[in-house]
Formats: sequence, C-alpha cells, structure tokens
Amino acid sequence: MVYTRKDVSKLTSSERRRFVNALIEVKRRGEYDEFVRMHIKYYVPDGEGGLRAAHMTPSFLPWHRRLLLGMERALRRVDDSVTLPYWDWTRNHSSTAVPWTEDLLGGTGRRSDRQVMTGPFAYQHGHWTIKESFTDAEYLMRDLGRSRDPITLPTVSDLETALADPVYDTAPWNSVSAKGFRNRLEGWGQGRGTASWRNHNRVHRWVGGHMAGGASVNDPVFWMHHAFVDMVWSRWQRRHRDARYLPEKPPGQGNPQRGRIVARHEKMPPWGVTPAEMEGHSSIYRYA
Repeated sequence: MVYTRKDVSKLTSSERRRFVNALIEVKRRGEYDEFVRMHIKYYVPDGEGGLRAAHMTPSFLPWHRRLLLGMERALRRVDDSVTLPYWDWTRNHSSTAVPWTEDLLGGTGRRSDRQVMTGPFAYQHGHWTIKESFTDAEYLMRDLGRSRDPITLPTVSDLETALADPVYDTAPWNSVSAKGFRNRLEGWGQGRGTASWRNHNRVHRWVGGHMAGGASVNDPVFWMHHAFVDMVWSRWQRRHRDARYLPEKPPGQGNPQRGRIVARHEKMPPWGVTPAEMEGHSSIYRYA
C-alpha cells in the first residue's frame, strides 16, 4: 500500500508523539547509528580520491532517497503508522516554531557548548547519546541561525532557481557544476563563506552543530530536511517530464570523473541499486 509523507507542521499531536517514539526506539535498537556511520562513510568530498556516491555528485538525490527509505522502513518496523515528515524550510523560517518545539525536535543549543537542552532528544533524558561523530561530545548540538554569524534559510525564490533548470546535472559532475538541477539544489556555490551555501547546504549550515558536517544524521531534523529535498526532486520531475538522471553513461577513458561518479544504470553502494531504479517513488509513497 502506498503511504503518505506529510508536512511536519500538519502532524497531529499523536503523529508527533508516534514519530518521536519510533525514532527513539530505532536509536535504542542500535539501527540509527548504522545510518550515521553509513552517511559518514559515503560523505566523500570531490577534493578527495575515490567514488563519490552521496555528495558533490549526480547520485546525491537517488542515494539520499534510498537512505530515507531505509530509515523509514526501520521506523515502520516499530510503528507502521509512522512515515517521514518533511520540513519546508522555504516557508517557515522561525527557530521556535515547528519542528523546533518541545514535543518534536526541541530547540537550539545553549550558547556555551551548543548542547540541545530541550525536547526529547536532549542528552539529559538519556535517549539520545551521540556515538558516531567527529568529536567526543555525547550530546546533540545545534546553533539555529548561527548566533555569532547569522545566516537565513533559503527562500521560495532561491529554490525556484533550482526547479527552473531543465537539465538534471552537468559536467564536471561535482561541486563546481555551475548549471544543472542537482547542484543548484545541493547548493555548492562559487566563492567562499555564506554566499556559497545555497538551498540544501544552506539549511545544514543554518541548523549548525552536528548538521554542519558529515555526521549530520545524528540530528533527527536531517530526515525532515532530506524528505523535503526528495519532494523537491519529485516536483522537478513533474515539471520537466522528459528529463532524466545524468550522466546516462560513465565518463570515458581519461576523464577525471571516470570511476568517481555513478552513471544512471550503475549501482550505488552500499545497496546495489541504480539511480534509474530510484527515479520513481509513486508505488511506495506520495507527498501530501
């Protein structure tokens, strides 16, 4: 049966509670940290060698679609009424409204160490210990809006720049691709600092703390954020019905991207599914 992913702001109090409880149970079972480890492993910048499957690469969108499905299946093994909600960060820019409420994700971190002190994922409650990260801190960290150097969330207009591009991706198929829907959405811009973070990337920076790096899965907002990114991909597909994932074929001999990116019919690690197989989701879920 096809299930529905809802806007997080539209969840009932019961749906919020069930979602939170399922997340905590997946964490208790040890499954959650497997997703954290997976994202860290496959977060390979284009300045490093080796295959890039998750970021700075055409497979950014299908790879994360498959990651979301894995988490959603884990949640639904706990409670089959639960689906991943999405957070539309173009319309709700408040750091105190949903999803940053006491009954959902809690709020920003305290000023001294960015430790989240409110909500069900606060370390003090004993349900959310950080085990896989780049620091020794066992508590979840956030810095909503970046208090010391403020930035804003993307706008509807910012997102439209991505949606309007009719081509999925373009050479050199990495963080410096100036055109193409994938990088306009993923958000690697030109230059340095604030202006270079767009759409998806800018949201990670706005949340801050764990969300600002490869260990971003530690913050449950990761799933709401990427569910929205996934929904945006669906919107783009409906707008550009003849467009497909690119590149269709692997780069040729001598191309510096050969062996470093996943073509449309090549398998994505660690699941062995292809981008082509992940281009549709209507038989599994829909967005409300």
